[in-house]
Parts: sequence; structure tokens; C-alpha cells
Amino acid sequence: MTTNIGGVERIVRVVGGLVLVALAATGQVGVWGWVGLVPIATGLSGWCPPYSLLGINTCKNRKV
Repeated sequence: MTTNIGGVERIVRVVGGLVLVALAATGQVGVWGWVGLVPIATGLSGWCPPYSLLGINTCKNRKV
């Protein structure tokens, strides 16, 4: 697992995921808000499985 998510995108994923989870926890968006756990996990780990499958890398420290 090599990092394939850049710094800004990681921050956006974590913040967006936290907002979704917070909305789900307060009952404002229902069960679908718990999907926010996925961007939180990928943002914290720096690795996105679909990006790996599609060959996408937004990380500036790319290994050639």
C-alpha cells in the first residue's frame, strides 16, 4: 500500500467525512451519513483502493 492521495485531498476527505458522520450521529441525514467513515479512513491512511485500481495518484511524492 503506497500513498496515492495528496495532502489537500486527504484533509478534504477527513473533514467531509467528519461532517457526514456528525450529521448522521445527530439524525439529520439518516443512515447514509455513516458512509462518511470511508473518506475518513482513506484520508487518514493516504491510500484509496479505487485510485490504485485506476492508476490515479494525486500525491506529489510520486515514485517513478
